[in-house]
Amino acid sequence: MSATARRYLELCKPKVVLLIVFTAVVGMFLAVPGWPPFSALLAGTAGIALAAASAAAINHLLDQRIDAVMARTRNRPLPRGQLGVNQVLVFAAALGVLSMALLIVWVNTLTAVLTFLSLIGYAIVYTVWLKRATPQNIVIGGAAGAAPPVLGWTAVTGSVDHNALILFLIIYVWTPPHFWALAIHRRQDYAAVDIPMLPVTHGVHFTRWHIFFYTILLVLVTTLPYLTGMSSLLYLAGTTVLNLGFLWYAFRLLRENDERLPMQTFGYSIIYLMVLFAFLLTDHYLQMLLR
Repeated sequence: MSATARRYLELCKPKVVLLIVFTAVVGMFLAVPGWPPFSALLAGTAGIALAAASAAAINHLLDQRIDAVMARTRNRPLPRGQLGVNQVLVFAAALGVLSMALLIVWVNTLTAVLTFLSLIGYAIVYTVWLKRATPQNIVIGGAAGAAPPVLGWTAVTGSVDHNALILFLIIYVWTPPHFWALAIHRRQDYAAVDIPMLPVTHGVHFTRWHIFFYTILLVLVTTLPYLTGMSSLLYLAGTTVLNLGFLWYAFRLLRENDERLPMQTFGYSIIYLMVLFAFLLTDHYLQMLLR
């Protein structure tokens, strides 16, 4: 891969897009009793991935000033002058247009509309306004990041089901403890660019308590697939183990001042979400085999 191609790939935030696509694909498989229609699976996955990449590129573009200051982001292509504003703008627009074309032509209009709203929600509403307006930015803006399983669901069914909303709720409640752990670690960066993240405006101790409370709420929310009959005991057993792990990290954050712990919690939260959705998927098809 050429150096230029790697820079454009970096604009897409591939690790974030991978997590988005994974949860969207799981949503597709959970929406049907068998195998999702191949056209919807292929075009839906591609369209959602391209929209996520477009939103990431727009985020790079709009945040280039603060990215140049923050240690975590100062080596991104725009702050380093490796790509120009017009290049990134054209790239983001091309990805967005291609995404919408795929979803409208080969999937359905509802998925295209919801994907577009999610793109705008993250790339514009969160990045331009919420991120700089309130320490609850990640709570309010988390709705855009929680949309992928709903998008996957609508891609194969053409409608929004209550089970799809449960998947949305799981990611929505997961997002604050996930991101606040990172924000604690990077609080000096956020303070330097006047971004009102919770650890900056209310302190680390206050943020740790919020992580703990949201983790308890997450434990409750992640039982909903079992309580509603969407999943069986296999999922419940697996998610219980995952929840105990998350609670352990959240409790340690309250009791310990180890500077490595926030990033360890952040890393665990990513594994947590991926494995939880893997449990949902495994449980779904195991139930089919046992019927």
